[in-house]
Amino acid sequence: MPTRETATPLAPVTDTLRAMFGTDDLPGLAPGLLVTDDRFGWAPATTLVDGSRLPELLAAAALRWGGTPHACAALAWKSYSYWAALPAVLGWAAARRVPLLDPTDVLIHFEDHRPLVTLGLRRSTTVAVLPGDPLALAGLPEIRVVADEAALLAALRASLLDAHLAPLVAAIQAEVRIGARTLLGSVASGIAHGVLRAADALPGPAARHVETLLGALDLADLVELVPGPAGEPTVQRRTCCLAFTLPRPKVCQGCCLRSA
Repeated sequence: MPTRETATPLAPVTDTLRAMFGTDDLPGLAPGLLVTDDRFGWAPATTLVDGSRLPELLAAAALRWGGTPHACAALAWKSYSYWAALPAVLGWAAARRVPLLDPTDVLIHFEDHRPLVTLGLRRSTTVAVLPGDPLALAGLPEIRVVADEAALLAALRASLLDAHLAPLVAAIQAEVRIGARTLLGSVASGIAHGVLRAADALPGPAARHVETLLGALDLADLVELVPGPAGEPTVQRRTCCLAFTLPRPKVCQGCCLRSA
C-alpha cells in the first residue's frame, strides 16, 4: 500500500510551506503546488523565457510600483524568482527531495492580482531523490533517482538556474537595461530568506542549508548571513533590488544600502 511519502512526492515541500505561512493559500504559488487543470489561464514559464509573455509581467510591475523600467523589472524578478525557487530549495532542505523546475514544467498565470504572477507545477514534474528515499523504489514515472547529495544539488542547479532563471535573466536584459548581478542577488537573497523563515520546520541548522544551496548555485558571494538582534542568522545583501528608487522609496531589511 502506498504511504503518504510515496503517494504525495511533494508532501515535504507543501508541509514546510504550510508551517512557514500557516496556510495553503499563498499569494504566489498554486495551492498544493500542483496544477490540477492547466486549461484555464495557465501557461508554461517558457513563455517568459522566450519573451512572449514577459512584457505582460513587466507591465504589471510598472502598474504596481510606478518606478523606472529597470527598477520595476528588478522587483518583478525579485518576486518571481522567490516563488520559483522556493519549492526546490525547501525540498532540498526538508527532505532531500527536489522538484526539478524546468520552465516547461512550471506554469504561470496572471489571474490573481495579489501577486504579480502565480506559479504552479505540472503533475508530471520530475522529482529528484536519493537512493534511500522511499520514492526510489516506488516505480513512479516522475521520480528520478540520483547517486548522492552532490548529484541532487547538480540536478537542482541544472533545472532551476541553468535551464530556468539564467535564461530568464537574459530575456529581461533584452527588454530593460539591468545587470545580471543585481538580479542574481535577489535569487540569493530569496533563497536565504525562504530557508531561514522555514527554520523551525527543517532538520538541521537552516544557515547550513543556505550555505550549501548558495554554494551549489555559485551565488554565495551575493549575500552574507549575519547575527540578528537575538543572535539569529539574518540576510545581508551585497546588491540592491532598487526598491529605494521607487516614487515611494523602500529600503528593505538587509539591503546593502543600510550598511553603506
